[in-house]
Amino acid sequence: MTKIQDVRGMTPDQLAEQLLSLKKEQFNLRFQAATGQVEKTHRVGEIRKEIARIKTVLRAKAAA
Repeated sequence: MTKIQDVRGMTPDQLAEQLLSLKKEQFNLRFQAATGQVEKTHRVGEIRKEIARIKTVLRAKAAA
């Protein structure tokens, strides 16, 4: 799991790359859940929170 201090230390380019990676993983997990093959059901919630964390930091950096 990504800690907020780690996220704040990243550059906007790194954050965008991380966001893209998480969105791909989220898509794959949703697809697995639809077919009933998901093993780590808790990971879905973790990814949602990490995406929200990254988006919050990106908005804060854009406003600054």
